[in-house]
Amino acid sequence: MAKNGTISVDSSRPVFQALINPSGYGHDFSIKYAKTQALGQAGNEAKFNASQPEKLSLKELVLDGTGVVPGTTKTVKQQVESLRSAVYTYVGTKHEAPIVQVVWGSLIFYGRVEGLKFDYTLFKPNGEPLRAKISLNFIEYTSTAEIVKEEANGSPDLTHLVIVQAGDTLPLLCDRIYRDSGYYMEVARVNGLSSFRHLQPGMSLRFPPLA
Repeated sequence: MAKNGTISVDSSRPVFQALINPSGYGHDFSIKYAKTQALGQAGNEAKFNASQPEKLSLKELVLDGTGVVPGTTKTVKQQVESLRSAVYTYVGTKHEAPIVQVVWGSLIFYGRVEGLKFDYTLFKPNGEPLRAKISLNFIEYTSTAEIVKEEANGSPDLTHLVIVQAGDTLPLLCDRIYRDSGYYMEVARVNGLSSFRHLQPGMSLRFPPLA
């Protein structure tokens, strides 16, 4: 659960333990880029915009009710309901899927279910399912506190105060902070510099947030 911007394990929530490992899992990372282009301009460099939430997919998680798997005492229907309760059922009055901790070996992933699919493959003569294959997709959950910590002083949306070191140039500092050296004229104007070429070691420069 998330409380006061941090994640902690809620022991009152149901726990689901798979007795058969999935056939594998996928762990996806992606980055979003922004590309602005002026009218008549042939093209422009794609700039980093944001890191997208990670995604985790569990492939072919098998639930078995035939009795051949040691430790299995529940029917497939009961196992399905247990899994749904742990990862899918709305929490309280929030009307949203719970934050789930997925643990498999050294993998620990916090997220919310994005997709849950059941394929029933074996049945009793009366139609009751004896085996099901589950596909589970999760999208990463990051608490507010973690987001603030990651952005910290490295964000171009925050004001920076920099002490000039020997060898520093305004374009170089702009590239370091904004990832774009083209802001040097604006930074020079903000700091009242008559020339951006002559920086003195020890002087303080203010780098405002990007508009």
